[in-house]
Amino acid sequence: EVQLAESGGGLVQPGGSLRLSCVASGFPLSDNVMGWFRQAPGKEREGVATIGRVYGTRYADSVKGRFTISKDNGKTTLYLQMDSLKPDDTATYYCAAALDYDGPPTLARGEYNYWGPGTQVTVSS
Repeated sequence: EVQLAESGGGLVQPGGSLRLSCVASGFPLSDNVMGWFRQAPGKEREGVATIGRVYGTRYADSVKGRFTISKDNGKTTLYLQMDSLKPDDTATYYCAAALDYDGPPTLARGEYNYWGPGTQVTVSS
């Protein structure tokens, strides 16, 4: 059974940092494109960062230079390091797996067929 479980969210002041983790089970993390998405109240879910099979990455323009996606295949864990956080980064963050997708890293939500329950990130003073 495929399972994704995020952790690491919380309340942080503007300019601060958080690291999100996503433990994956039921499939080989190394063989699949993985992504982080976020959804703020009243807004569409948007792609934030994605990592491919051979560590290629892509980022949304809004987070480039501030967020870093990485993975540890041995620990079957996906990470999102978030630095210089802004109030606009406030959202529920989701880990996702594109298990039926065979292309390069993508931020296209429709390519992802498994999702975690999400973890809340609030950036506020």
